[in-house]
Amino acid sequence: MSSSLIVLMLLIGLFSGVVSGMFGIGGGVIIVPALIYLAKFSQHSAIGTSLAILLPPIGFLAVLEYYRHGNVDLKAALIVAIAFIIGGWIGAHFANHISGHLLKLLFGFFVLGIGGYLVFDAINSMN
Repeated sequence: MSSSLIVLMLLIGLFSGVVSGMFGIGGGVIIVPALIYLAKFSQHSAIGTSLAILLPPIGFLAVLEYYRHGNVDLKAALIVAIAFIIGGWIGAHFANHISGHLLKLLFGFFVLGIGGYLVFDAINSMN
């Protein structure tokens, strides 16, 4: 694996870790708002709980199925996972030092950004 590919894997891991640590990505778009608006969790508790819910059950069986079909690059996965762990800690540390209102605002902008990107990408691919 080239050094530029390793750097890319690290950046992907750090970015996704930071976003995951801040917003509970994985089920964050569904679980976090549901915990906040339906179960009356605080923003911080919803994020922490979402991470706890998703971590064990999703990954293991899905990875086994992809691996069984030869679709897992273990070296890339290890590099990204290490960076993701560091990024997740950075994101969680940052999130726990800002107000719940600011965190909710940042999460809203993040979701709007992703949604906007998906809409414009879909429109462009239709042409």
